[in-house]
Formats: sequence, structure tokens, C-alpha cells
Amino acid sequence: MGGDFKILTALAVEPRCWCFSRSSLIYPVRSMKRSSVSTGGAGRLSMQDLRSQDFNKQGLYTPQTKEKPAFGKLNVNKPTSERKVSVFGKRTSGPGSRNSQFGIFSCSEKIKDPRPLNDKAFIQQCIRLLCEFLTENGYAYSVSMKSLQAPSVKDFLKIFTFLYGFLCPSYEFPDTKFEEEVPRIFKGLGYPFALSKSSMYTVGAPHTWPHIVAALVWLIDCIKLHTAMKESSPLFDDGQPWGEETEDGIMYNKLFLDYTIKCYESFMTGADSFEEMNAELQSKLKDLFNVDAFKLESLAAKNKALNEQIARLEQEREKEPNRLESLRKLKASLQADVQKYQAYMSNLESHSAILDQKVNGLDEEVSRIGLSINYLALQYRFGENQYAIVFNTAFCVLFLQIETQLAEYHKLARKLKLIPKGAENSKGYDFEIKFNPEAGANCLVKYRAQVYVPLKELLNQTEEESNKALNKKMGLDDTLEQLNTMITESRRSVRTLKEEIQKLDDLYQQKVKEAEEEDKKCASELESLEKHKHVLESAVNEGLSEAMNELDSIQRDYQLVVQTTTEERRKVGNNLQCLLEMVATHVGSVEKHLEEQIAKVDREYEEHMSEDLLENIREIGDKYKKKAALIKSADE
Repeated sequence: MGGDFKILTALAVEPRCWCFSRSSLIYPVRSMKRSSVSTGGAGRLSMQDLRSQDFNKQGLYTPQTKEKPAFGKLNVNKPTSERKVSVFGKRTSGPGSRNSQFGIFSCSEKIKDPRPLNDKAFIQQCIRLLCEFLTENGYAYSVSMKSLQAPSVKDFLKIFTFLYGFLCPSYEFPDTKFEEEVPRIFKGLGYPFALSKSSMYTVGAPHTWPHIVAALVWLIDCIKLHTAMKESSPLFDDGQPWGEETEDGIMYNKLFLDYTIKCYESFMTGADSFEEMNAELQSKLKDLFNVDAFKLESLAAKNKALNEQIARLEQEREKEPNRLESLRKLKASLQADVQKYQAYMSNLESHSAILDQKVNGLDEEVSRIGLSINYLALQYRFGENQYAIVFNTAFCVLFLQIETQLAEYHKLARKLKLIPKGAENSKGYDFEIKFNPEAGANCLVKYRAQVYVPLKELLNQTEEESNKALNKKMGLDDTLEQLNTMITESRRSVRTLKEEIQKLDDLYQQKVKEAEEEDKKCASELESLEKHKHVLESAVNEGLSEAMNELDSIQRDYQLVVQTTTEERRKVGNNLQCLLEMVATHVGSVEKHLEEQIAKVDREYEEHMSEDLLENIREIGDKYKKKAALIKSADE
């Protein structure tokens, strides 16, 4: 694969920015690289790790410990150690410089995984990202969230081969030793966390799958970065061509190498901070990418506001962990209330429809009377004589009809207790209609104002009262239903208690009979026990006399044993004192011998350090100067 992809992948994996400390150098990619002349002699730069390539040979490096070994024995390399030590040991630089370790480039510590792999929500999010990526990019096999909860080894290998094909299309997965191939590929891509071989055999296990699915999501991020780099310009494009490709396939840029050289030189002279270099690099990068400072400030403010909002939402979630459940219960109760109100509204609508029908009937009757009056007025125009005859006849008929209807109206009003004016339901209104034929058509308006408006108000009040009564009835119905349920349960419990009482009575009678029989048996046994007691008393008295005799003999034997033990203890004490004196003498001689051996080993250690290390340091310094000259000539 191309070097640009390796650089970008390493930058994505290692969030540690370009920084220095006493125990680490710069981390632009994954570790500090050194340059060396290739074997072809073409002067091409190589970026190999500056570390020992053979850690199995003892004596090539010295552990950097603060204390000497207890007995002068030199420590050797421990392959299982988490921290690699220097190949060339300690050195002391010239004036104004600092102590450093040449083997610090190989200092690698085990990185703790910061991702919440024990969080089920995080794992489900990773599985969803993996499923979406496979679906969107034409994965040949069917895949779903359910199938990705615990996939088999075969399914995992298919998914891994499909994903790795984006980075290396010509790659063919081997048929054997996949447990070594998959971790090797992840390590080559720069994945910062180790995948064990044993985890490849139990991919779908609950303790293994979170680590593997997180690694696959990391691989998806690498694929997205690789795709973005193909479509856009490379990083750190300062208008200059990229340098040559190294043996590792890594491309480097002159701006970054200048920054690295300056920081390294400052670090080797004793500097601990690199604010000036960082500020210079930051200004160059801003000029290179045309960074808008105002836009950065606005983005920072927006990011701060979003972080505050996230913190506030997290606090709300911690304060109300069961808020969703409470809202669901509230929703269910509100839905039940809505259903009750809908039933109540349907009842009101039916009742209102009945009242509207009655009002419409009264309106039709009033309209009919008005039409009759208009008809009589028209008849009056044809002639007074004829009109008088017709009017008298019609008037009599209409008057009789009106009187009949008024009688029915008054009868219904009395039945409803609306008249007279002081009736129970009249509410102070006068609903009695006193018909006056001489009033003419204006009497209809008067009657409407007298009867219709108050009657409408009474209807509204009646509806409100009926609504209240209906609500009260519904509450009473619920209470009645609860009481009926309680009565039913009480009857059932009473029935059960009666049955239990009957059973207890039967059991009591049975126990009484058994107790009487038991008393008889106990009385007979008591008599036999009394007889046995007398026999035992006689036997115990005989045994007690024999035991007293044996006790006297045992006490005499005890006195003899105590005297013998005291004599033996005195002899053992004398022997132990002699033995301790011999051990003290031997320990003194051993300490003297060990001190001589420690002094001898220290002398050999100092001679070894003064000869071999200085010579190795000089060789390394010469090689470093040559490589620096090669880099300078290549840059020119």
C-alpha cells in the first residue's frame, strides 16, 4: 500500500501529537524513525526503528536500573517485560547537555484501551456501524444486527477479507493459520491494541467479540480515511513535491522533517518544552491550509456549548433514570382518560341531539303559527266582509289550536316544575305564556325572549349537572365494581377459612386422640425408666469408686512424666544454643565472601562500561553524522 495511507492511518491511531518528554521522543507516525543508506548504494533514505534487532543475545545491552543487583548478578533481558530497555545503556553528554538514552526509540509501553468495551450500548453502536458499512458497500452475504451479535469464525473471516480488500484489492487470504494472519495484518496497519491468537478461535464469545468488533470498526475508519485521501489532496501539501518513498513505503514531507530535526536538536541540548517550534509549525500550517482564526473561535465556542448541553443531558438522565418508564405510564393513564372522555362526549352528543330535536320541533311550530298569521293578513286585503268571515273562522280554528298547544305546553311545564314563577326548576323565570290575540306578530318576539332564552340557559345548566352526575355515576360504578370485587374475594376467603377451620377441627380431634394414647405410652415408659434408673445408680456408684482409684494412679504417673520432660527440655535448649552459635559463625563467613564477590563484579562492570560503550557510542555518532549529511544533501 502507499506511504500516504500509512502516515494517515498512524496519525488516526496515535492521538498523541508531536511532543517530547524525558522518556519519549516524537510520535508523528508510531515511533521515531532513523535514516540509513540502502544496500543498493543509491542514497535512498530508510526509516527503520532505531532499536536492537536481536534481544535474545545477552550482553548487548544493560538494564537501566537505579539500584545494583543484590548479589552482583547482572540482570538480563526479560521478554515478558512491558517496557523495552536501551541497547546502549546510559551516557553522559558534554557541557550544557542532558542525560539521554540512545535506545529510547524502542521504548514502547502497553497502551490501555480507553474504549468502553464493557458498555453494551457502545458495542451495539459498533455492530450497527459495521452492519451499515457492509450493507452500503455491497457485501455479498446477508448480514443483520442479529447475526452480528455472536458471529462464527467463518463469518468473521468473510467480513475481514471483504474489509481488507478495500485497502489491498490484490490480497488473497490464506487457507491456513488465519489465527496468525489476522493479528499480523492489524499490527501492520498500526492497530494500537494486541489481538491474541486464541481470540481468533472464539470470535463470537462474549469476552472476545467486543474487542474484535471494535477492531473492525477501526478498520472501517481506516478505509474511510484511505478513500478520503484518494479523493482529496494529501496532508501537509505545502506546494512542494513529496519526498522519496522509504523502504517501509512511508512518504515524508520537508516541513515535518525540519520541525522534527529542530525539536530533536533542542531536546538533546536539554530542552523540555518546545513551544517556539510548535508555534512556528502551527503558524506555517495555518498559512498552508488558510485557516480562519475567527472560524476556529466560533467552532470552539460551539463545541463548548455542545459539551455543556451534553453534560446537562447526562445530569438529567442520572437524576431521572426511569423517566421513559414514567412517561409511558403517564401516556397509558392519559389514553385511558381520553377513552373515558370520548365515551362521555358521545353520551353528551346523543343527549344534545335529542334536545336539538325538541327545539327544532318548537321552532317549526312557532314558524307554522307565524305563517298562519301572515296568511290571515293576506286574506284581509281581499275584502273586509269576506275577510271578516274567513278571519273569524280561521281565527277560531287557530285560536283553538293555539289554546290547545298552550295547554299542552303549560301541562309539560308544570310536569317539569317550570311554572308558576316560583316553581322548583324555574330559577326565577316566568315560563307561563299569556296569549293575547290583539298583540299581533310582535308577541312571537316577546314569547321567544320570555321563554326560549331562559329555557336555553336551563338546558345548559341541566347539561352541566347531568355531566357532573354522569361523572359521579362513573366514579360510583368504579367504586361499586371494586366493592363487588372485594365482597367476592371476602366471600371466597370466608369459604376458604371455613374449610380450613373444619380441617383444623378434624385435625384437633385426631391430635387429642393421639395425645391420649401418647400419655398412656409415656406413663408405662416412665415406670420402666424408674426401674432402670435404680439399676443405673447402683452401677454408677460402683464405677465411681473404680474411677477414683484410676485417677490416683494416673496422677502418680503424671508427676513422673513432668520430671522426665523438664530434663529433656534442658538438654534441647543447650543443643539449640550451640547450633545458633555455629550458624552465626557460618553467616559471617558467607557475608564476607559475598562482599568480596560484589567488589570483584563491580570492578569488572566498570571496566566493561568504560571500554565497550564508549567505543559503541563513537561508532554510532559517526554513523549519525553521515546520515545527517545524506539527509542534508538529499534536501538540497
